Amino acid sequence: MQSGATTPLQAGAAACALEAGAAACALQWLWRDEAATQVFAHTLAQVPGLGQAFITLQGDLGAGKTTLARHLLQALGVQGRIKSPTYAIVESYETASFPVWHFDFYRFNDPQEWEDAGFRDLFASPGLKLVEWPQKAAGLLPQADLDIALHTEGEAARSVRLCSHTPLGRALLLALAQATGQPLAPGAAHPAAPLAGAGA
Repeated sequence: MQSGATTPLQAGAAACALEAGAAACALQWLWRDEAATQVFAHTLAQVPGLGQAFITLQGDLGAGKTTLARHLLQALGVQGRIKSPTYAIVESYETASFPVWHFDFYRFNDPQEWEDAGFRDLFASPGLKLVEWPQKAAGLLPQADLDIALHTEGEAARSVRLCSHTPLGRALLLALAQATGQPLAPGAAHPAAPLAGAGA
């Protein structure tokens, strides 16, 4: 896929409307392969404030949500096997700096479980929260700081858009923009820049 080719996320970038006190901005990339996902994860792991963030991971089955979460956890220093939380709904991890909870609400269908499992308390506690399939828990989740949407582009490439919804989310985006040299797009589309894998 050509780096200048139009992606579905370019047309959707304008949907990041401005919000009071926390201008919703977009960052966009074209990840050509899983190595590019790993590069991004390592960059995100270094961003100040990440340990207090709530980040949603959006995308269809196979879009790479769990792969991104795994690379981010590894970049944060998590050792050993990192399991998908599809059946358990949540897996918890401890890093040197903060706890991380990785949720997958794909099979979530009982609002009472939200209270019984103590999810409300988890989201109110310090630490990074990564949530796949947040739409399955709509109306229960608090406002996400940052949304990462992934779309498949052929066999290996992914179009990626990050959108902020809170002051913390905007701070994370600004730090990522500075680290990667990719401009923010407040309510407007910038071309999706290719993010090369390590050694590319």
